[in-house]
Amino acid sequence: MECRAGCGACCIAPSISSPIPGMPAGKPAGVRCIHLSPDFLCRLFGRPERPAVCSSFMADREVCGEDRDSAVRILGWLEQATA
Repeated sequence: MECRAGCGACCIAPSISSPIPGMPAGKPAGVRCIHLSPDFLCRLFGRPERPAVCSSFMADREVCGEDRDSAVRILGWLEQATA
């Protein structure tokens, strides 16, 4: 599955413990990454400073659901279940 352009759920729902440019302590779950544009695109995509955890995320219907709202719910649930 390809990432849905303009989804951004993986930049909102999960926590990221590794440093992100401008977010040296990473980001908590449910907090929008500062690099997520208003149209839900990653401003670090394809750049070397993009965190490895972000680059390694693979879109899959099991975690991405049918749309952004379902992806945020599923990823949020997974975040809580693995905390």
